[in-house]
Amino acid sequence: RKLLRKNAALLARIEREFGVQAPLIVAIWGLETNYGTEDLGALRVIRTLATLAHDCRRTELFQSELLAALQILQRGDLSLPDMIGGSAGEMGQTQFLPSSYLKYGVDYDKDGHVNLRRSVPDVLASTANFLKANGWQAGAPFGEGTANFEVMRTWNHALLYRKAIVLLTERIGER
Repeated sequence: RKLLRKNAALLARIEREFGVQAPLIVAIWGLETNYGTEDLGALRVIRTLATLAHDCRRTELFQSELLAALQILQRGDLSLPDMIGGSAGEMGQTQFLPSSYLKYGVDYDKDGHVNLRRSVPDVLASTANFLKANGWQAGAPFGEGTANFEVMRTWNHALLYRKAIVLLTERIGER
């Protein structure tokens, strides 16, 4: 709730633009990396994705993620030392795979780069953009059994994770 208040103006602007409720964005941020304070990953993304690209189970997926990670480097959004992430190459405060980083990342602080590691405006707007682009219905309910609950499946397939988002959103949004 403290971060919801601290970022109220930013979140209100994002909610108006993308139609995703501010408490829900904050809930995802909290569940993914404790609001950017921990578990951003410790693995070198390029090395991780190069290894996974040669794993015969999902070669094509990780080859394309590796190419996307290289594009992030090439366009200057992150430096090589900042390309640190999780065991599947996910990066930033809300854990985007490189392809999602490229597709949904928003330079919301207008500094010329999408920085999902250090820019809170970029992180929160990109999270909302991801949901909007995948069918989020502004103002509609998002609990289990709703269309928006299914949109959250594009974020994370796990039913329990989506239920946790809903519960945390409700708690954060309580006055």
